[in-house]
Amino acid sequence: MAIVRELLRIENPEGEPGFLGAGHIARPLMNGDYSQTDPFILLMDDFLNKKDTTPAGGPHPHAGFETVTLVLDGELGADDHKLKSGDFQLMTAGSGVVHTEVIDKPGSMRILQLWFNLGRENRKAEPRLQDLPLAHVPVVNENGTQIKLYSGTLAGVTSPVQNYVPLIIADIVMKQGATTVQQLPANYNTFLYVLEGSVQVGENKTRLYKDQVGWLNLFDQEGESELRLTTDDENTRFVLYAGKPLHEHIVSHGPFIADNSEEIVQLYREYRQGKMKDISTVPEAQHYKW
Repeated sequence: MAIVRELLRIENPEGEPGFLGAGHIARPLMNGDYSQTDPFILLMDDFLNKKDTTPAGGPHPHAGFETVTLVLDGELGADDHKLKSGDFQLMTAGSGVVHTEVIDKPGSMRILQLWFNLGRENRKAEPRLQDLPLAHVPVVNENGTQIKLYSGTLAGVTSPVQNYVPLIIADIVMKQGATTVQQLPANYNTFLYVLEGSVQVGENKTRLYKDQVGWLNLFDQEGESELRLTTDDENTRFVLYAGKPLHEHIVSHGPFIADNSEEIVQLYREYRQGKMKDISTVPEAQHYKW
């Protein structure tokens, strides 16, 4: 008997003014206690429509987790660290880094940025960057469904991105009237975020609409599960996230994730003492360009 994935809960996140000032709308996509979202900590859908040249953003630290950036539209960063529409970057903050994001020219962009837990044994991993440009993303086209796989294994293909904690991220486009059945590990916490159209999820065909987040039921046992997805009379696009829960307690404070409050205090001390280096200075051996 196949293990079937169904929608367990549907959320309707709202946008709010973001920290980059005028033209920045930030939509927090992750609600509830971490025990429900494990190993996902935070996910933001950021829209920026900048009209002027006043610098926005700046340097800020991270430690104890990974940031995962998917550019949906526009450009982010500059020079060797520029990301364009469809590009993907995984930054392992690990023991601690400073991340500098300054936007000083007019333009529009939309990015999905995830905070993803590292797990106790890798909390202080050496910082690293992994860049996967759109041109190198594994793509599957089958029966009216296109899957761009950024992380993990899905639909018979595997992303080159290396993961400390098993993580699947896929940008999926389905034409009207299409159906696909995908195999996912039954014990991966999984959710969908709809960017365009709507999709029917599971054997129950529960509908998930644009801008909604839908979390699937989760099983304790190992092995594969089936996720059935169907569209009606419109093209649909959504992002699928699936990760293996760590079942560990975490402490979150500002830009840091740790195992206890004492470690949070130590991280702030190291940052003030200048011990955290900018991620742009990461050694070449720790900057993977797939």
